[in-house]
Amino acid sequence: MVSGKRLADIGYRTFSASMMLLTAYGGYLCAMRGYRFVQKQKQLKLAAENQDSEVIKD
Repeated sequence: MVSGKRLADIGYRTFSASMMLLTAYGGYLCAMRGYRFVQKQKQLKLAAENQDSEVIKD
């Protein structure tokens, strides 16, 4: 039989590990969102520059 203290220790370790995984996953999602934002800004800037050059050509 598993003692109460041992069971509580296992539960605490399991909970801590799951929180660490969730934190790491949240960090990953945040980083990817930031990366996509930067890429979108670069695309918009490039599109604006291309649009300006087309207007000048006319």
